[in-house]
Amino acid sequence: QVQFVESGGGSVQPGGSLRLSCAASGFAFRFYAMGWYRQAPGKQRELVVGITSGGITTYADSVKGRFTISRDNAKNTMYLQMNSLKPEDTAVYYCNAAGGDKFASWGQGTQVTVSS
Repeated sequence: QVQFVESGGGSVQPGGSLRLSCAASGFAFRFYAMGWYRQAPGKQRELVVGITSGGITTYADSVKGRFTISRDNAKNTMYLQMNSLKPEDTAVYYCNAAGGDKFASWGQGTQVTVSS
Protein backbone atom coordinates (compact mmCIF):
# COMPACT_ATOMS: atom_id res chain seq x y z
CA GLN A 1 0.00 0.00 0.00
CA VAL A 2 1.00 3.62 -0.41
CA GLN A 3 3.13 4.83 2.45
CA PHE A 4 4.94 8.06 3.29
CA VAL A 5 7.47 8.47 6.07
CA GLU A 6 8.53 12.03 6.82
CA SER A 7 11.53 12.86 8.99
CA GLY A 8 13.98 15.64 9.81
CA GLY A 9 11.79 18.08 11.68
CA GLY A 10 12.75 19.77 14.90
CA SER A 11 12.90 22.99 16.85
CA VAL A 12 15.05 25.83 15.59
CA GLN A 13 15.44 29.54 16.15
CA PRO A 14 14.35 32.05 13.54
CA GLY A 15 16.88 32.14 10.75
CA GLY A 16 17.81 28.50 11.24
CA SER A 17 17.71 25.63 8.78
CA LEU A 18 16.28 22.14 8.58
CA ARG A 19 16.28 19.41 5.95
CA LEU A 20 13.23 17.21 5.70
CA SER A 21 13.12 13.81 4.04
CA CYS A 22 10.19 11.84 2.66
CA ALA A 23 10.49 8.13 1.96
CA ALA A 24 7.70 6.95 -0.34
CA SER A 25 6.63 3.42 -1.19
CA GLY A 26 3.79 1.47 -2.73
CA PHE A 27 3.53 3.37 -6.03
CA ALA A 28 5.65 4.32 -9.04
CA PHE A 29 7.26 7.32 -7.38
CA ARG A 30 9.31 8.40 -10.36
CA PHE A 31 6.22 9.02 -12.48
CA TYR A 32 4.43 11.27 -9.99
CA ALA A 33 4.60 14.95 -9.32
CA MET A 34 5.20 15.27 -5.59
CA GLY A 35 4.68 17.95 -3.02
CA TRP A 36 5.42 19.07 0.50
CA TYR A 37 2.39 20.16 2.45
CA ARG A 38 2.12 21.75 5.87
CA GLN A 39 -0.58 22.22 8.44
CA ALA A 40 -0.27 24.86 11.12
CA PRO A 41 -2.44 24.74 14.26
CA GLY A 42 -6.00 25.77 13.48
CA LYS A 43 -5.34 25.98 9.74
CA GLN A 44 -5.98 23.77 6.76
CA ARG A 45 -3.24 21.70 5.19
CA GLU A 46 -1.63 23.59 2.31
CA LEU A 47 0.73 22.72 -0.49
CA VAL A 48 3.90 24.79 -0.16
CA VAL A 49 6.18 23.33 -2.79
CA GLY A 50 5.91 20.86 -5.64
CA ILE A 51 8.19 19.05 -8.03
CA THR A 52 7.23 17.30 -11.24
CA SER A 53 8.50 13.90 -12.27
CA GLY A 54 10.98 15.74 -14.48
CA GLY A 55 12.23 18.02 -11.72
CA ILE A 56 10.36 21.24 -12.44
CA THR A 57 9.63 23.00 -9.17
CA THR A 58 6.96 25.41 -7.96
CA TYR A 59 6.92 27.30 -4.67
CA ALA A 60 4.34 29.16 -2.68
CA ASP A 61 5.21 32.84 -2.39
CA SER A 62 5.60 32.44 1.36
CA VAL A 63 8.59 30.09 0.98
CA LYS A 64 10.07 31.17 -2.33
CA GLY A 65 13.79 31.85 -2.05
CA ARG A 66 14.06 30.07 1.28
CA PHE A 67 12.94 26.48 0.62
CA THR A 68 14.36 24.08 -1.96
CA ILE A 69 12.70 20.84 -2.98
CA SER A 70 14.54 17.95 -4.59
CA ARG A 71 13.96 14.28 -5.29
CA ASP A 72 15.96 11.11 -5.80
CA ASN A 73 13.89 8.79 -7.95
CA ALA A 74 16.36 5.94 -7.48
CA LYS A 75 15.67 6.04 -3.73
CA ASN A 76 11.96 6.93 -3.89
CA THR A 77 12.84 9.86 -1.67
CA MET A 78 12.09 13.55 -1.66
CA TYR A 79 13.76 16.31 0.31
CA LEU A 80 12.99 19.81 1.50
CA GLN A 81 15.83 22.12 2.43
CA MET A 82 14.45 24.94 4.56
CA ASN A 83 16.60 27.98 5.22
CA SER A 84 15.94 31.32 6.89
CA LEU A 85 13.09 29.77 8.83
CA LYS A 86 10.44 32.04 10.29
CA PRO A 87 7.99 31.50 13.16
CA GLU A 88 5.17 31.34 10.60
CA ASP A 89 6.82 28.23 9.12
CA THR A 90 5.86 26.35 12.28
CA ALA A 91 3.66 23.44 11.22
CA VAL A 92 3.52 19.70 10.70
CA TYR A 93 5.02 18.94 7.31
CA TYR A 94 3.73 16.11 5.12
CA CYS A 95 4.55 14.73 1.70
CA ASN A 96 2.21 13.29 -0.89
CA ALA A 97 1.66 13.36 -4.60
CA ALA A 98 0.80 16.80 -5.90
CA GLY A 99 -2.49 18.04 -7.26
CA GLY A 100 -5.16 15.63 -8.43
CA ASP A 101 -2.94 12.59 -7.96
CA LYS A 102 -2.80 13.06 -4.22
CA PHE A 103 -3.26 9.79 -2.34
CA ALA A 104 -5.83 9.34 0.40
CA SER A 105 -3.25 7.99 2.83
CA TRP A 106 -0.89 10.38 4.60
CA GLY A 107 2.16 9.81 6.74
CA GLN A 108 2.51 10.91 10.34
CA GLY A 109 4.23 14.11 9.29
CA THR A 110 7.20 15.78 10.91
CA GLN A 111 6.88 18.73 13.28
CA VAL A 112 8.80 21.91 12.53
CA THR A 113 8.84 24.53 15.26
CA VAL A 114 10.50 27.90 14.76
CA SER A 115 10.74 29.92 17.93
CA SER A 116 13.17 32.06 19.85
